[in-house]
Amino acid sequence: MNKNYETVFIINPVLSEKQVEDTVKKYQKVLVSNKIKTICDESLGFKELAYPISNKNSGFFHLFQYETEKIDFVKNLETELKRDRSILRYITVSLCKDALEYNARRAKGEFNKKKK
Repeated sequence: MNKNYETVFIINPVLSEKQVEDTVKKYQKVLVSNKIKTICDESLGFKELAYPISNKNSGFFHLFQYETEKIDFVKNLETELKRDRSILRYITVSLCKDALEYNARRAKGEFNKKKK
């Protein structure tokens, strides 16, 4: 049975825009080559960190939401992220049905703040 996962990673802020794009493309290719169904692939933008990581105070955040039954894939993806020097930090979580519903609503833009 397929489970839904969400992986968010922070890319080093000293990289150029091209290097950030290349890093994201590298992991997109990993998902495609493993025939993983991608539900959401979204750049969350450049953000300040709550605390320094590797002497960096900010980073480029990126999110992948995907569906797979292969737990080995998740472990392998995390190993790749851990080895990648351009990744400051990452987290993968398994999503419950409430989180899936929330993400679907967020993707439709239901939670965007209305400008006055």
